[in-house]
Amino acid sequence: MHASDPTTTYTITELAREFDVTTRTIRFYEDKGLLKPARNGLTRVYTPRDRVRLKLVLRGKRIGFSLDEVREIMNMYDSAPGETGQLEYMLDKLAQRRAMLHRQQQDIELTLKELKEIEAQCRERLATMPKQTPQAQAS
Repeated sequence: MHASDPTTTYTITELAREFDVTTRTIRFYEDKGLLKPARNGLTRVYTPRDRVRLKLVLRGKRIGFSLDEVREIMNMYDSAPGETGQLEYMLDKLAQRRAMLHRQQQDIELTLKELKEIEAQCRERLATMPKQTPQAQAS
């Protein structure tokens, strides 16, 4: 069976292995309503759609979206205005995330500059201090 074949199914263990997450993580996403596997007795049966949704959840988390944002984006696909609205919303969220990351990047660059200045001041001060002998340090 091929992954695009709608009759293909996956176990929770197969998906956990493929995406390098724990089965507990997948069950957590189910509890949050992000995945809705079928059941065969007590066994969870995942479809290609579930696999894609898991991939989208993990991608969303990796780029910094909350699970609520990921759920909202995924649920828009199946409701009005459908994929167009979903894509427009996604573009807006991506722009917001990019702006936040740029702000964080600027903050990090400023902090690194300040650290470099403080380090230089400390080294300069140490260079002007009289050398202490080991006996003077012990007392």
